[in-house]
Amino acid sequence: MNDELNNFEKILFRYYSDVLEEEVVETMWAEIIDKENGIYKLDSIPFYGPQIATDDLFLAEYDELEERLVYKETIEYSGNSIIQVVILKDGFDKEIIRERLNLINCLSEGLNKKYFSVEITKNIDYSIVKALINEYVDLDIADFAEPYLSEKHKTDLLK
Repeated sequence: MNDELNNFEKILFRYYSDVLEEEVVETMWAEIIDKENGIYKLDSIPFYGPQIATDDLFLAEYDELEERLVYKETIEYSGNSIIQVVILKDGFDKEIIRERLNLINCLSEGLNKKYFSVEITKNIDYSIVKALINEYVDLDIADFAEPYLSEKHKTDLLK
């Protein structure tokens, strides 16, 4: 396990979040692809909506002020997407939705009792995911945002 962690770095992302309507700082794990050239592959599911998804390749540089590696730009898109889900109904267990998403191979990261982000990999038909989430939207249990949809997943919705 220790050797595995040696191939990963925590990277700082600073960006404007439409969800929070403010600039946020988020640290996420990334696999080192080419340390000398500052190339990394995102291994975390973003919470607040930067324009990046898991498995995207990006550049990061060491920042003296931040005293750590900082995201600069995405250089290759994986085709994966990220959506955010918020639970509106008090007392509803978000794990019910997360488990249903897991059954269709969509991993998620929970931030608290009412909020989680979902990774939709390129090979998944996004229209199926959106239909599942819309079941809860129609019941006023949850709402969601699509801060980062890949071109492939946008195309899925046109079928």
